Amino acid sequence: MAKVVDLIIIPRELHKSMAISIYNMKYITFKVNFFAIISIMGISTRVIGERAEIGLSIDAIKTGTRLPFDVYVKDKGILKQVFNKGTIYTNFAKDTLKAKGINEIYIHKTDQKALEIYKAKKESPKDSVLDNPVLFKNYSFVKDTHHQIDKSLMLPGTEVPFSIFLMNKFDQKTIIEATEQSPSVLPDIRLVEGDLVIKKSDIDLYEQYINSLFHASTATGVEKSKFKSVALRESSKILMKKLLDDPRSGEAIKQSQKAVNNMIDNILENKESIYDMLSLRNYDYYTYTHSVNVAVLAIGLAVELGLKRSEVENLGAGAMLHDIGKSTIPHEVLNKQGKLDNIEYRIIQNHVIEGEKIIKERKDIHEDSIIPLIQHHEKLTGKGYPHKLSGKDIKLFGRITAIADCYDALTTQRPYKPAFTPFYALQIIAKDTGDYDPELLRLFIKMLGKIK
Repeated sequence: MAKVVDLIIIPRELHKSMAISIYNMKYITFKVNFFAIISIMGISTRVIGERAEIGLSIDAIKTGTRLPFDVYVKDKGILKQVFNKGTIYTNFAKDTLKAKGINEIYIHKTDQKALEIYKAKKESPKDSVLDNPVLFKNYSFVKDTHHQIDKSLMLPGTEVPFSIFLMNKFDQKTIIEATEQSPSVLPDIRLVEGDLVIKKSDIDLYEQYINSLFHASTATGVEKSKFKSVALRESSKILMKKLLDDPRSGEAIKQSQKAVNNMIDNILENKESIYDMLSLRNYDYYTYTHSVNVAVLAIGLAVELGLKRSEVENLGAGAMLHDIGKSTIPHEVLNKQGKLDNIEYRIIQNHVIEGEKIIKERKDIHEDSIIPLIQHHEKLTGKGYPHKLSGKDIKLFGRITAIADCYDALTTQRPYKPAFTPFYALQIIAKDTGDYDPELLRLFIKMLGKIK
């Protein structure tokens, strides 16, 4: 009896980078064809038959708990991953599924044991911080007074002159106590679950630590290139953190332009460095990390388009600063759990106008660099904001940044919703018929598919 193909198992490392759609030149919308993509990318796969998945009602998953397995939905007989293992399943996530008419979800059969353990827990799930205003306020304060750091740079046996904290399940605990006067030797903390953060006051010490690692490294070839990309990403995050704290710092804005040039050099030297410069495994959303990710994606797409170096520089500078207006948004609105009310939504939308005011004060920023900032929320259909531009009124830099911004936002954990997997995020963007430039989106998907 022939098997009904419901699912293609794809190597986990490719979930973060693979292009999940091929395109039909006749239409603006994209069509998913897993087999074609697998063939193009040369990926080794195995096909699982009709009993590969376990179906569950969405009510079987407890809100406020962390998922111990990947979660899928079924679309035209094909299983598509929507939530990664480790995602916190919030009321907002549940409501989003219901709003899309999804009442049944699926897990892989190999996760049956994890499901049994999950169901066997008799205690009621604790309120998610996202659903408890008091807990959320405390979490938001901790988040704003700390800086997220890269786990891979926490090399066992090296000394750090700063304390390190673990943000996990929205709780914080100290895992390394250290000062500049009394440094500590690192154990292996690279595989802990959650985000590693440091105090804002220790950011300069962290940057010194990164520089010392880079100069002391004996790595060569691929490893050296990877380390260089990670170090560049972390230094750019630090810069954006400082800039969001002091958005009118002329020196910080100049440094952001230098960082963009370094990104361009790195990508031109090795296009696959895009993957290493992206922060993909965070457990939470940080505006400074999002700003760097959007800049990297926009630069990568501009390089794929074959734009002139000066054009890529102007685009990258604007993409890096595209959310600088969020520095004016109150933290309780910026980090609010759940849906925003109409007033709050208008406040969030105003970050574009506020950002434009900040940037226009600077005479040393090219006028083309303002376009990504003021147009990254505009849509070709005229349904965007703040000016409801449409069609040809949205310039190339605005179109590129809109795709990069939306993709990174969808694939990143936020205070009020879990992250979508890359392939599901690209599907969402592709289905927004007419909102995004189809030619750019096609190239964007191909670019992601080249990243191993």
